Amino acid sequence: MKRIFLSAIIATALTAPAGAQTKNVLDLKETITDQSIVYPETFEQDTRKLLESWYLKNYTTTDDRYARSGDVEVSDKVLKQRLAAMPTIIDMPFNQIVKDYIKRYTSKGRAQVAAILGLGLYYTPIFEQALEEAGLPLELKYLPVIESGLNPNAVSKHGATGLWQLMLGTGKGLGLEVNSLVDERRDPYLSSEKAVSYLKDLYETYGDWSLAIAAYNCGPGSVNKALRRAGGDPKSHDFWSIYEYLSPETRGYVPMFIAANYVMTYHNEHNISPVLATKPLITDTVAVNNRLHFNQISEVLDIPVDELRILNPQFRADIIPASADHPYYLILPSQQVHAYIVSEAEILAHDADKYAPRTTAEPGDAPAVAYQPATEEAARTESAEEKEVADVRRSAAEATGRTAVTHKVIAGETISSIAGQYGCTAADIKEWNNLRRNAVRTGQ
Repeated sequence: MKRIFLSAIIATALTAPAGAQTKNVLDLKETITDQSIVYPETFEQDTRKLLESWYLKNYTTTDDRYARSGDVEVSDKVLKQRLAAMPTIIDMPFNQIVKDYIKRYTSKGRAQVAAILGLGLYYTPIFEQALEEAGLPLELKYLPVIESGLNPNAVSKHGATGLWQLMLGTGKGLGLEVNSLVDERRDPYLSSEKAVSYLKDLYETYGDWSLAIAAYNCGPGSVNKALRRAGGDPKSHDFWSIYEYLSPETRGYVPMFIAANYVMTYHNEHNISPVLATKPLITDTVAVNNRLHFNQISEVLDIPVDELRILNPQFRADIIPASADHPYYLILPSQQVHAYIVSEAEILAHDADKYAPRTTAEPGDAPAVAYQPATEEAARTESAEEKEVADVRRSAAEATGRTAVTHKVIAGETISSIAGQYGCTAADIKEWNNLRRNAVRTGQ
């Protein structure tokens, strides 16, 4: 029913004004230029954190040739030949805009490409499987590269979340669960399945991959508006012929997609070495029918909490809120699945009272689990400045008879949401932490 409604809206929107002129699409895609390119948020990622991530440290080795050797100058003719040689169904034309994005990846973005290559060892097969099952072009596996930089916890300034950067309404409309404890937009498998389904619908609507990809970024409404403004027969247009009628952010989307396909294919020719797996990360799933905390699993099975988070980013607070009526699937290294099954009773019983949700509370009661930094490792690696500030706060707390706690900000949290967890006001938190703005950052 939803698909029929969507198609009806789009069909109406694509009605072109009579007598409108049609642009020469073939000329435009090769001659178009733009001197005011807007680079997307993924180019501003903290690449150092990506390179130092738990997964890359434990499962891959990164050759630092990207840092030791500079980029290699490549002529326009060679770039065009390489793009044409890639085995893709989706058109990969060469023009000045595509060239600028390629240059951005192979010069300033070299460390980012190295990190993405490493993360791709785990995520790319997931994307390929979803695309293969839906019968879509496999080159679409690089859409998450430009959407999120392969960070499953990425959140844009507009609230788009996960590897495929789905908005809240879009995610829920596709059937994904999103609440305070679970955000399936971050689940690599479920989000890939739903994003691929959405892409398939968009292609069936427009019949052109460049328009479908643009609509994935800005929404069908914006593409339809651009098509109306461009005039002529909507079916004669592609992304390049409506380029000037799109927002600056969307104008760079298809060129960036082409550039990502190029650099993921030809990174070696630009002195960015492929990342090697030091050990394979083979995973399997197990059904969970009872509420669990990651710490219970970690402490019984001796699995690092960071590994559980990498494999299960959909659980936002390290809690699996499962029940007999609503089970969830937990992803584990395949060799640990059997251990989980035979140890499930022990895992459920481990510190059960400590991690059980509070059903009653009396004034003055303290929660069973105090809020701590995300991991012991995170606590140990606090900077000297943070420790000094924490000592001052604890001393002040002792003088006033209050209890001082340290909270590490996770993705999606705000000052107001944190204040709600501790029964104080946002103004209190700003005062206690000497904050001037209402914004906090992940990891703070």
